[in-house]
Amino acid sequence: MEEKRPVPRTPSFRLDGRKALVSGAGRGIGFACAAALAEAGAAVTLISRSAGEIEAAVEALRAEGGDARAAVLDVTDTAAVRQFIDEGEPHDILVNNAGTNRPGPFLEATEENFDVIMTLNVRAAYFMAQAFARRLTAEAGTGSIINISSQMGLVGAANRTLYCASKHAMEGFTKAMAVELAPKGIRVNTLCPTFIETELTRPYFENTAFRDEVLTKIKLGRIGQIEDLMGAVVFLASDASAMVTGAPLVVDGGWTAV
Repeated sequence: MEEKRPVPRTPSFRLDGRKALVSGAGRGIGFACAAALAEAGAAVTLISRSAGEIEAAVEALRAEGGDARAAVLDVTDTAAVRQFIDEGEPHDILVNNAGTNRPGPFLEATEENFDVIMTLNVRAAYFMAQAFARRLTAEAGTGSIINISSQMGLVGAANRTLYCASKHAMEGFTKAMAVELAPKGIRVNTLCPTFIETELTRPYFENTAFRDEVLTKIKLGRIGQIEDLMGAVVFLASDASAMVTGAPLVVDGGWTAV
């Protein structure tokens, strides 16, 4: 009698029993990531500097049945970040989303704008990941760090030298972190979106010339929506990406394809 052929099973995208931290989670991409992780079964802690905004976000997730809680925290305060992570419950997933941008010509870039962007996009993200990995390692746990980068971490663009510098830096430290943390069972990847329509970016798209220029580079012919990132973040957080580390997951509608 012929032996029955085994059929491979898709690793689960579910996150039941896991705990996630999401920074910059009060709105936009961060809130969408938190919603996606909660929908997949994770208990999610949403981090923001704004108490009112983060409480409203948590209330919205709970209304949909999500397991969510709020943490008011300035991620640029590395001492406060370390204390929060060291003294709180351990987590399995970190979405390092807090970030900013101040577009402008290279010849007009200021030291103030440089410092603001690098402090949040690079320094804060780096030390948030460090604190998270230290705690996870101390607990002998495994997990996933997802650094929210950008297509601008892979290419260059006019009026974005500061932002590109910060996201190229993130791509670099993500790869190095992945190499060091792999033996400990901690995966580190980036999620690289194109232009995503959010409360923050929507006013830019009211400029028809800017919108048209962006659409000439997004091969799929539309501005990205926060929902376009939700499946990607669940993939990177879950066992479905168990062999993925040190890699950018590009969600750019084809911007960087050519």
